[in-house]
Amino acid sequence: MAARTVTQGLNVFSKFLSVKLWNSRIKEAVNQESAQKALLLFCQMKQKDLEPNNLTFPFVAKACAKLSDLKCSQSVHSQILKSPFGNNIFIQTAVVDMYVKCDKVDYAYKVFERMPERDLAAWNAMLLGFAQLGFLGEVFCLLDGMRFAGIHPDSVTVVGLSLGVLSVKSLELVRGIHAFGIQNGVAANVTVANTWISVYAKCGDLASSEKVFDEIDVKTVISWNSMIAGYANFENFLYAFGLYRRMLVAGIRPDASSIVSLISSCAQPEALFQGTLIHSHGIKLGCDLNLSVTNTLISMYSKCGDVNSARLLFDCMSDRTHVSWTVMISGYAEKGNMDEAMSLFFSMEKVGETPDLVTILSLLSGCSKTGSLELGKLIDSYAKSKEFKDNIMVCNALIDMYSKCGSIVEAKEVFHALREKTIVSWTTMISGCAMNGQVEEALDLFHQMRSLGLKPNHITFLAVLQACTHAGFLDKGWEFFNMMTIVYDISPGLDHYSCMADLLGRKGKLKEALEFVLNMPIEPDAAILSALLSACKVHQNIEIGKYVASRLFEMEPQEAAPYVEMANIYASTGKWDRVAMIRLLMKHNKVSKSPGESLIQINGKTHRFTVEDRSNSEGVLIFTLLDDLALQLKDDGYLLHLGYIPEFEFI
Repeated sequence: MAARTVTQGLNVFSKFLSVKLWNSRIKEAVNQESAQKALLLFCQMKQKDLEPNNLTFPFVAKACAKLSDLKCSQSVHSQILKSPFGNNIFIQTAVVDMYVKCDKVDYAYKVFERMPERDLAAWNAMLLGFAQLGFLGEVFCLLDGMRFAGIHPDSVTVVGLSLGVLSVKSLELVRGIHAFGIQNGVAANVTVANTWISVYAKCGDLASSEKVFDEIDVKTVISWNSMIAGYANFENFLYAFGLYRRMLVAGIRPDASSIVSLISSCAQPEALFQGTLIHSHGIKLGCDLNLSVTNTLISMYSKCGDVNSARLLFDCMSDRTHVSWTVMISGYAEKGNMDEAMSLFFSMEKVGETPDLVTILSLLSGCSKTGSLELGKLIDSYAKSKEFKDNIMVCNALIDMYSKCGSIVEAKEVFHALREKTIVSWTTMISGCAMNGQVEEALDLFHQMRSLGLKPNHITFLAVLQACTHAGFLDKGWEFFNMMTIVYDISPGLDHYSCMADLLGRKGKLKEALEFVLNMPIEPDAAILSALLSACKVHQNIEIGKYVASRLFEMEPQEAAPYVEMANIYASTGKWDRVAMIRLLMKHNKVSKSPGESLIQINGKTHRFTVEDRSNSEGVLIFTLLDDLALQLKDDGYLLHLGYIPEFEFI
């Protein structure tokens, strides 16, 4: 009997050692970012009839969290509930975190609610879950509950609160949480400071980001990366490069995130050269095979207008994710090459990659820019079949696409079908009505929106001012401009001033328009001056036109439009010597006028037609048909009064 007891004891001890060994191996796999291996080890452990203990399940839950695998997570959770450790606080906290990482915050909250006791880690796991999804109300409710339970917030709590306010991008809230962090003694924590750098920059306060960065005593590589990313948010590549040099001088070794942030700061045509330098530097650092770096490079080259380089990188990738496909599709859509964008979209599905929300939004944006109604309807049908139309962002993009493609009826159908309309929905519909000539309806929508208690933002007012400009409603324009500044305390931007200057110009009040532009609190840009110059052409005002054109020649010496406009003003008043002078000035400055171009889509294929371009395979047939139409128009009494068109229009 005694021998049997000893044998049983030895077996239990042996099993305990075996479980401990398996736990160690699972933990090592998780820490080495081998989540799949960790789950495989867990399965093998179970097959050997070894029962997981309270130390096994947290590591297994962490592996599921890293994979964001819901099915696997539910299976592990089921096994936890059947084990003696279902109420273990550490295991339950790991389960909460696991469901949060699977984007199932509702599942996480059910587990959290049923916990018999909760420690700081449990509260933080749940708070971070709500914060990452932008559920700000729930975040603050949890904070209240946490403090009521006598749990003192720590650095992780403050990080969660800081991330939570990103959904509303409220500087006031960020500053409040900053003060809360100082009050709770966590402001010196480098992780908290790094989060504040990022959050301040994303909320538009770069100065506060810089202040927090400068106050960090011992900066980590994440601190430097956060500040570089802040400059990237503002597309300020010069400051980003300057800070990167300081980072290297300080002896901090950059990582892939450093390169990603630097590349992001170069996503503008004038920074293409710097972007290629960073690409080269990244190769030297060994970051060129990093998937995030490659995806960001594809995006950067596309946004800089070098789509061919972007495509070369894409084609050379041995492993592509849905992000890789989406950034390349976005690059083509941004450039207006919808044929290539759609070709990649179909290829993406063929290889088994699932298009996501960003893919759909990119394609809809491309259709909006090119007026591709046929393709837009195709994407609308696809979005509906894949349940993307449940997303408000997709519906807003559809309203915008249909409006810009001239199909205002379908835009209204999408708008009225929305169960809940956001400020973006109203603004997009107002803008759509305005651009389609339904100005009164646009203004009615604005008043309806206000009556529902929705607060218009600066983009809403821009849409309303554009509506007034289209209709020539000067008094209403002033009314809305003043409402924006006085009632809603919104500072007008260049676009708002441009609308008012354009409106004054269209009404022939050119002196008032010029005074308005010169008295603006911000420096006028080329768009405002170009609108004023166009008004001078319409009303044949040479004096103001000369002044405005001279400003534009200084600002954009290689841009052809102001030269053409000024020449047409001279031509309309018979001053042909001045027209010749403008031609000489263009020749001296090596300015060339790009030929006009039009697009038409037939059976989903885009056809481009450029002035005097006869390279189209059906060119002979097309021009023969055009000549026939011209003759028919002439026979029907519609004469082409080419003689009245100023000579300079044909340059």
